Amino acid sequence: MNTERQILAMGGGGFLMEPENPLLDKFLFGLSHKPRPKVCFVGTAGGDSERQNQNFYAAMKGHDVEASHLALYNGPIGSLKDYVFNKDVIYVGGGNTRNLLVLWKEWELDKILLEAYQRGIVLGGVSAGSICWFEEGVTDSIPGTLSPLRCLGILKGSNCPHYDGEKERRPSYHRLVSAGMKPGIACDDGVAARFVNEKLVEFVSSRPNGRAYKVYLESSKSTESPIKPRFLGAT
Repeated sequence: MNTERQILAMGGGGFLMEPENPLLDKFLFGLSHKPRPKVCFVGTAGGDSERQNQNFYAAMKGHDVEASHLALYNGPIGSLKDYVFNKDVIYVGGGNTRNLLVLWKEWELDKILLEAYQRGIVLGGVSAGSICWFEEGVTDSIPGTLSPLRCLGILKGSNCPHYDGEKERRPSYHRLVSAGMKPGIACDDGVAARFVNEKLVEFVSSRPNGRAYKVYLESSKSTESPIKPRFLGAT
């Protein structure tokens, strides 16, 4: 059993945002160290959208993986735990993080995914599928404003996706950290943070100019430090 615990938190990108660019997805699948990993897409945040599922299966034709999906609105027959534990990679899609957390807790999928993680099953995802693993995340799940959301807490601190892709993300994250949100990391679209055993080990990018940031308080004011990620494409 692979007991190395890994999470890939993607600020944006992957098949949902850049289907023509497979670099982040390929990197995520490679973390399993399996020649043909079993990859399961979890689209809870998107309302188990059939369109997202279809896009997932279409994209997976370009990878040597065994693709499946988990829909809570029409769940698998039998044990949910056995279904999840039979996978190598859990890939969580974007959408409404608040709804995702409510449904996962109701189905106890949050506990199942934590145990899967402890067993060495790779967790990853984009947007909602990125912030859900942290203590807090910057979310648009609540209409009207970007706001903080308490998440699963597997990873310490906070997380903000789409840092360059949505103009309100950067100022909102700084406002929230200044107001008491835990410091953390932000990723541009196409940039991902890789955690091993709850430790941040690297940032990677599917785009040559993508950036990541550490956001923290300094003299009671939110500030950021840019980080150049490792570009996954040809140089």
